[in-house]
Amino acid sequence: MSLPVQPDGPDGGRANNHRSLDYTSIAIGLGIILVSLTIHEAAHAWTADRLGDPTARLLGRVSLNPVVHIDPIGTILLPIVAAISNFPIIGWAKPVPVNVSRLRRHRRDFMIVAAAGPASNIAQALIAAIVLRAVIAGGPLDATTASYAGEVLVRAVQINLLLAFFNLIPIPPLDGGNVLAGILPEPMATMFDSVRPFGFVLLYALMLTGVLAQLIIPPTRFFLRLLLL
Repeated sequence: MSLPVQPDGPDGGRANNHRSLDYTSIAIGLGIILVSLTIHEAAHAWTADRLGDPTARLLGRVSLNPVVHIDPIGTILLPIVAAISNFPIIGWAKPVPVNVSRLRRHRRDFMIVAAAGPASNIAQALIAAIVLRAVIAGGPLDATTASYAGEVLVRAVQINLLLAFFNLIPIPPLDGGNVLAGILPEPMATMFDSVRPFGFVLLYALMLTGVLAQLIIPPTRFFLRLLLL
């Protein structure tokens, strides 16, 4: 499962009101989120299959086709409402099912499967930053096309960094929670996993209190500046 939160500017600031109905900008953000979430979930599915669990592959989830990963509310409705309302875009894709008992080394491999999602977003951010440098250096693009491409690439870096850092928050069912459960000694991991039924409640509490933004925006800003130097 994935949940992106997107600031509109390189420093994480909210867009000015006159951009609130910039449909081109909204479409760019939604398109990037769709691609980013698709790759994120496909990375989970591919990694699980490589480590011995074919469940996701048999369900067609080892795929870059967004349709198989879309959650109607989390991937479509909520991001659109957030974008039009000039709020940070949030959303999620359909979680990839993993049968832990079929993984070769259950706890270790499930941790690797969980880490694959955020790792894919970091990889996407790096690739977008590299392509952006090539565009800035001056390629065969004219000024207008280069400017448009630059906007798309900067937002791709932003969104994927936010996806990565959000999912690394150590609260199940987020990927960070599953990674932490794989690191902890088994008795502690079992105790920690008891939080899972209340994970969404904790996440909403973090959102409403502003703690969530404090956890993910600072590292996102730092790495965004680092990648865009």
